[in-house]
Amino acid sequence: MDRILECVPNFSEGRDPRIIQQITDAIAAVDGVELLDVDPGAATNRTVVTFAGAPEAVIEGAVVAGRMAKELIDMSKHSGEHPRFGGMDVCPLVPISGVSMEETAEYARELGRRLGEEVGLSIYLYEHAASKPERRNLAVVRAGEYEGLADRLQDAQWAPDFGPASFQPRTGATAVGARNFLIAYNVNLNTTSSRRANAIAFDVREKGRIQREGDGLTGPVVKDAQGEPVWIPGKLKAVKGIGWFIEEYGICQVSMNLTDMEVTPLHLAFDETSRAAEARGLRVTGSELVGLVPLQAMLEAGRYFLRKQQRSTGVSEAELIKIAVRSMGLDELAPFDPAKKIIEYVLRGGDGTGRLAGMSLRAFTEETASESPTPGGGSVSAAVGAFGAALGTMVANLSSHKRGWDARWEEFSQVAERGKALHEELVRLIDADTEAFDRIMAAWRLPQGSEAEKVAQQEALQTATRHAIEVPLRVMEVACASMEVAVEMAEQGMEASASDAGVGALCARMAVRGAGLNVRINGADLADKQQLEGYLAQAEALEAQAAEQEQRVLELVAAKFG
Repeated sequence: MDRILECVPNFSEGRDPRIIQQITDAIAAVDGVELLDVDPGAATNRTVVTFAGAPEAVIEGAVVAGRMAKELIDMSKHSGEHPRFGGMDVCPLVPISGVSMEETAEYARELGRRLGEEVGLSIYLYEHAASKPERRNLAVVRAGEYEGLADRLQDAQWAPDFGPASFQPRTGATAVGARNFLIAYNVNLNTTSSRRANAIAFDVREKGRIQREGDGLTGPVVKDAQGEPVWIPGKLKAVKGIGWFIEEYGICQVSMNLTDMEVTPLHLAFDETSRAAEARGLRVTGSELVGLVPLQAMLEAGRYFLRKQQRSTGVSEAELIKIAVRSMGLDELAPFDPAKKIIEYVLRGGDGTGRLAGMSLRAFTEETASESPTPGGGSVSAAVGAFGAALGTMVANLSSHKRGWDARWEEFSQVAERGKALHEELVRLIDADTEAFDRIMAAWRLPQGSEAEKVAQQEALQTATRHAIEVPLRVMEVACASMEVAVEMAEQGMEASASDAGVGALCARMAVRGAGLNVRINGADLADKQQLEGYLAQAEALEAQAAEQEQRVLELVAAKFG
């Protein structure tokens, strides 16, 4: 899984396009960073920028952005409607994939340190990166805003975590934090009544509504012992919401911010809003995502709706996304293009399918037959292994839908999910094997004029050789794992598809043996013979395991055929 962080810095400048352009150009110029969105606001005099990439690149982009903001934004001349206390006002990091919140908090602390020490900004850490419990809430950290910052810095309790502890009129202060991804999500209703849309929003949002006497709608407000209104919480935690009328579409929506996907994911927000609407005589007609969404949110939604139908979830990413879009009506108001709406796809320029894996079967075989040395036996072994894993997955999916086996759908769905994950990795390894060969060729092309260059070239060659051994070894491991699926499906799957499980096992065995040949031929160039012996021993063990599993599957299939 790719390690991806998102960064959403807010700058106290929303009216001068030249300043905004200089900041965003500097961010976009950082290698490994993808600028996703720039949203300036004249009334707030504030611009929200969104970019993402590998953690190290994102931190570098944020440091560059902070340096540009220090040069270009003068807080002593700033005015705007939004709360603020600095030129780079807030700079949260958000984990997207492959990075835990704990790791994100550490990255935020590193970013805060660099902005303080290298750029000279006064830095306060907040949310999950906070150094003190009282600094966790951004509103508390920013209390008094820019105008009250000079007095606040006189209090030792509010000294910055990094950077100057004295008031800097030009730059103010910056809050750096780690927070969960925020999804801006609107649910469409078949009404033009914003009052009814608001009622549904109050039903579902965490804050809920103020309690009233009598009918609960128009009676006097119920107050507590301190004279404060009593609130009735809504159904969904970590959700903010309001109802409004959208003139462009002629409908009302419940507009929500989902502030923690792990607490309330997208699909549960949709379903709970649908229930609340139905209880009030209304109907949800669809929904829309504002901005980008992490891939995982869409995959979880697809699995959720398939489980509700008691159907197997061991299907492709594309199918899961399609189910999610259809189930939540995400294309009712405008087409939903995964390549433009899913963060990981935007960063990768697509769904991550490699050049070879993205070819048609005919194009792949013709490319293999050409005079080019790649793709070769390693990529073909991975491809055949992918076919084997796909066949085992197919039998699991068919078995989960077999008439009379309804009570077993979840059992087979779990097997299909395992098989699909193995299939996806083998597809990725088709291109990985060719890339490993390319790394060896690149190492051979390095300059060898001086003694130092010769040493560097040999080190690069040995590193590339180890990689060229480890890739086919991984093909062997994954193909062996896929044979476990074939064994289960030959034994427990629907009888009519037993031969498919058998063919899957044969494909997997071929993948193991073919990749094993690559391990041996690439190992000939490895200087560390002790390490090579370890690789070869691992390959031999996998080949023996695959032979046993193949025999087991073929015996099971033969028994079913009588």
